Amino acid sequence: MNFQSLIEKKRDGGTLSQHEIIQLVQGIVSGDVPDYQISAWAMAVYFQGMSEEETQHLAVAMCNSGDVMDLSGLNGIPVDKHSTGGVGDKTTLIAVPLTAAAGIPVAKMSGRGLGHTGGTIDKLESIPGFQVEKTLPEVIDQVNRIKAAVIAQMGNLVPADKRLYAIRDVTATVDSIPLIASSVMSKKLASGAQGIVLDVKVGRGAFMKDLAQAQQLARTMVAIGQGAGRRVVAVLSDMDQPLGRMVGNALEVKEAIDTLQGHGPADLEELSLVLAGHMVCLGGGADSLEEAIRKVNKLLKNGAGLESLQHMVEAQGGYLDLSRSDYGLPQAAEVLDVMSQQRGYITELNALAIGKAVMGLGAGRERLNDVIFAEVGVELHKKVGDLVTPQDRLATIYARDRSRLSQAAVEVEKAFTVSSTAPVACPLILDTIT
Repeated sequence: MNFQSLIEKKRDGGTLSQHEIIQLVQGIVSGDVPDYQISAWAMAVYFQGMSEEETQHLAVAMCNSGDVMDLSGLNGIPVDKHSTGGVGDKTTLIAVPLTAAAGIPVAKMSGRGLGHTGGTIDKLESIPGFQVEKTLPEVIDQVNRIKAAVIAQMGNLVPADKRLYAIRDVTATVDSIPLIASSVMSKKLASGAQGIVLDVKVGRGAFMKDLAQAQQLARTMVAIGQGAGRRVVAVLSDMDQPLGRMVGNALEVKEAIDTLQGHGPADLEELSLVLAGHMVCLGGGADSLEEAIRKVNKLLKNGAGLESLQHMVEAQGGYLDLSRSDYGLPQAAEVLDVMSQQRGYITELNALAIGKAVMGLGAGRERLNDVIFAEVGVELHKKVGDLVTPQDRLATIYARDRSRLSQAAVEVEKAFTVSSTAPVACPLILDTIT
């Protein structure tokens, strides 16, 4: 393969054939193509874009570059969900148990957090004893018994994407919709699910800041999945402010359990029910989204969703003590309240600023090998639209030691914008792409 000719073709706005893309991916995996040529090709894509067919071919070729999970041993239609990353997003801990309680199998591989966005695996590992490593036969057995398993990535999945993303990350070519979409969907296709629900976050705490760009990304990912024979739907949800009130690994597990007991934040419950509803629909458990949402809402209210979560935790070696207010989760040594200094309405709550403050406390990573602390984070007592008066609690900071409290307090307070005029309420769910 003359890789330079592929660079030139894309640089000049040409369209690569399926065969050329397969050759490209094979060269990335084998190491035959050097980093500097992959960088040049990625930059050409960044400026010239890719056609729908090219993006489809790239996603499928990367999916097939390593192991592909065979979920044919599952009873039923396996479904999965993916979030593009946000602050306080613990919907997997709610939507997966609800979907499982509805009888739909969920064998989900999740990731760890990087930067200001939290990772589901980090949250689950804050549960004492919880094991995220499982073999495929163990996953099949667990899901056939209790309908749910959430594990860390296993095997050699999508090695082409690992190398390509590492190069994009240091060459300013991450922000390319065809490359983002093919990266996400290659992993989802390799994970083996037949139904895929995508939660595309939009706003200042999300990777996609602009609704139009998020819609384009969602349409591209849905087209890739459907082109590969999967059932896919994308829900676009607001991430200008954090989802729910807890940000931090153990705190978010606690809030998910609260929600499954019927007393969680309204926004978290709403989005979780919608995502679970779509998962149930794609898994053949309802004829319409409305019917599916009614079904999972009933499972939340009658405690079946919580029971499903308990079964999954126990099956993966974890332990929760529901008789305790903290459920037996790790607790922070230092606690500090952040108080309001003025009267007015909360008009903005900067999700990115809260995410960075929590990361500074030790709940997130700058690099993949950074150690994180399960117990630290921020609890939000006020959100957009709430009226505050002087000395009202805006938030509570949970830290390992006093040295990090003061800086976090400054950052959290700055995340709130207070005005004399109440803001116009904005919808949580901005669009749905099918």
